[in-house]
Amino acid sequence: MIIRKAQRSDAPSIAPILLLAMEDIIYKFIKKEDYAAAKDFLQYFVERENNQYSYQNCFAAEENNSIIGAVNVYKGSDLITLRNPIIDYVRKNYNPEFDPELESKDGEYYIDSLGVNPNYQGKGIGSKILQFLIEEYVAKNNETLGLLVEEENPLAKNLYLKLGFKVVGEKTLVGKKLEHLQISPKL
Repeated sequence: MIIRKAQRSDAPSIAPILLLAMEDIIYKFIKKEDYAAAKDFLQYFVERENNQYSYQNCFAAEENNSIIGAVNVYKGSDLITLRNPIIDYVRKNYNPEFDPELESKDGEYYIDSLGVNPNYQGKGIGSKILQFLIEEYVAKNNETLGLLVEEENPLAKNLYLKLGFKVVGEKTLVGKKLEHLQISPKL
């Protein structure tokens, strides 16, 4: 397995994988529980530049020329700028009152979403992607990585804690209560 920066042409493979991690959130964005519409919404943004879901902010895990996992990560201080195209699109097409909470801020690179193809889950792919990010951002570049985890997902939280993440607070995103975890460079 290799992990590489995503390319625009990866969008049709990346969108459904990232959607695994944020299906409920995208449903709230588009105000309907429609998998095809949610996948199309996400693919629309993965294919484009300068937004939070852009391929520019993604890495793809690839095996045998197939994308089996994907992660979306960006600088927390860039969230408002990166989210504006999404807010504008949602307000115009789905929900004029759309005003999501800020899930990240200055001081961290934010792991927005990470997904693994269901056929490859349980094989350590997610852990390898996280270890790659920790190496790239924390070890090599002395940056802090942050993410949110649902309280109802203790398996994911335990994995993050095992990899060195620490609980630093709580956040709410589209009505969901989430725990905020970070891993920082050792000083």
